Amino acid sequence: MVKLSVIVPCYNVQQYAPDTLRSLRANARDDFEFILVDDCSRDETPDILARAERELPGAVYVRHERNGGLATARNTGIGRARGEYLTFLDGDDWLAPGYCERLLAAIEDLGCDFVRSDHVQCTGRARTVHRVPHGRRSVVLDPRSAILPADRSTSVDYPYAWAGIYHRRLVDRGLLHFTDGLRTAEDRPWIWRLHRRAESFAVVGLLGVHYRRGVASSLTQIGDVRQLDFIRAFDQVVAETAEDRDADRLLPKAVRTYCAIISHHLGTIERFEPAVARKLKALSATALRRMPQGVLDAALDSMDVQRASRLRRLRRRPVATGAAA
Repeated sequence: MVKLSVIVPCYNVQQYAPDTLRSLRANARDDFEFILVDDCSRDETPDILARAERELPGAVYVRHERNGGLATARNTGIGRARGEYLTFLDGDDWLAPGYCERLLAAIEDLGCDFVRSDHVQCTGRARTVHRVPHGRRSVVLDPRSAILPADRSTSVDYPYAWAGIYHRRLVDRGLLHFTDGLRTAEDRPWIWRLHRRAESFAVVGLLGVHYRRGVASSLTQIGDVRQLDFIRAFDQVVAETAEDRDADRLLPKAVRTYCAIISHHLGTIERFEPAVARKLKALSATALRRMPQGVLDAALDSMDVQRASRLRRLRRRPVATGAAA
């Protein structure tokens, strides 16, 4: 039986894939598998991954004939995974030796649905430790209890799929898949769904994932229209939260986070192509009008003056007929 499946979506990562694959080799075990999903790369990535399937113990190579984005590539990996537990690693990041074994031991000891872990952010030569924003460690808890408060960073604001490990029963319950086609913010509806619908989770202080920040080809660095998928992602968060049994308690958090992300993008609007910047403003104005207006009023009142003023101006902006995310 395969104990752990590591799902590794890759797109145009020829520069980084050798480091990623070396780190997987340093985590290999007879009952581990590494699902290498190439999302129709246009560089040498497919050749590197095909060679890895022959040389890396436990490697399984899958290639998309069309580029579908990170969410779709992860879903492909989930569909091929055979492990009792699953985790993720992006194709330009890497793992510390033996990390997977320690992460697996943690969730087996705790016996919960999923475990979240800290990570190391790597920007050039700089290294920064980023912690899950939850104080209690190595204690099994109800995931819903880690969503609030609305005005502070909580576990749903730490959405990285690769910062954790997940029991297969979450796949069986339909909780681990991502929304196909989302190019950015694909992990936001995903982390909210996990916290609303899974039964148990824990946070551990393990450090092993090295997240490479500032990669030129990363969508977080590109100002094209794909960035605007965050609107579809947060529309999904708000819509699903509105149907939750605790909607009155949870919607303020969802709406406030959505507003904060809109404000962030508006505050860095110069990085977008001009046509995309105009579309960002139009779609964001429409999104504000779609939100529950009473909840939105309370969210804006709770924010700092600069962000609240920016969003109120946008809210008053005339919306073109037919504008939608």
